[in-house]
Amino acid sequence: MRDGVTPRAGALVLAVLALQLAFIASYIGAFHEPTPHRIPVAVAAPPEALDDLVGKLDRLPGEPLDARAVFSEDAARRMIDRREVYGAFIVSNTDATDRLIVAGAAGASVATALEQIITPIEDAQERAFTTEDARPAVLGDARGLSGFYLALGWVVGGYLVALAVSMSKGARPANPHRALIRLLSLAVYSALSGTGGALIAGSLFGALDGHLAQLWWFGALLVFASGCFTMALQAAFGFVGTGLTILLFVVLGNPGAGGAYPAPLLPGFWRAVGQWLPPGLGTEAIRGIVYFDGTGVQREAIVLGGYALFGLVGTLLVAQIAQPRQIVITLGQSLVPVGRRDPVQSSRP
Repeated sequence: MRDGVTPRAGALVLAVLALQLAFIASYIGAFHEPTPHRIPVAVAAPPEALDDLVGKLDRLPGEPLDARAVFSEDAARRMIDRREVYGAFIVSNTDATDRLIVAGAAGASVATALEQIITPIEDAQERAFTTEDARPAVLGDARGLSGFYLALGWVVGGYLVALAVSMSKGARPANPHRALIRLLSLAVYSALSGTGGALIAGSLFGALDGHLAQLWWFGALLVFASGCFTMALQAAFGFVGTGLTILLFVVLGNPGAGGAYPAPLLPGFWRAVGQWLPPGLGTEAIRGIVYFDGTGVQREAIVLGGYALFGLVGTLLVAQIAQPRQIVITLGQSLVPVGRRDPVQSSRP
């Protein structure tokens, strides 16, 4: 065994095994049993019945809904447009047919869950309801997942380019000058990646068309933030930093990103971490750009700016601390670096 596998290689194999098992556990843990948990929903009903209905919805077994009373359908629609709620339940005061307004582009699985929750409630009251999608996904964006895959592509590109650059002269930049060159290269790559991703999603496939400028700048920011953060971890921890990046962005970030199952359908841990990691930030921002007139993008951009700033400062700081230093000794009036021979003295016997 020692002839074929060094202790260091053996340790890396064990680390890869742990990462692989964590990947399996994270995805199955997040997706094996999606359950509605306090889905924000606006509720409009006749004034005499509104409070009772809101209380009843909030007290449903398992707490699937977070009902919020509004006094008109227009107010409920504004809350959907501002992404404060995933849908609205409008109770009619003239007949026995109510309406459920959903936002399919915010998550088709959440819209389906709302229909499944409301159906038995209406059946028990011998009432019926119709469903309206106020923010449907466009024809080329089946179930609103294109933004999720676009965000994942940008995040993966960010940490892979950081890995590719590190392979040339080591994960840890030897000095600030080399670190700065890597960061500038990443900035150029990010601009190209943002443009390419936006063109593919929009012009090529028509999935997220009509938002080239907004998607370009956000995509560039997402790639740059992901790459900078990865570079900082690599500078601080070497090869282990790449594993930490995969743990954060892939193992934890992807399941919590709100792709197939948005946050209200995920277990508590993934609901909490997903909104702070780049895949989730990217997914929500792209949906906001394409379907909600940019609502919510500011928060995601600020958090990603924090990732980028951490990566910039961390990479340069570690490179400054870790760079080789020459120790000098004084000989007469001159300073001679240790390890160098004086050219005059070297010719003397």
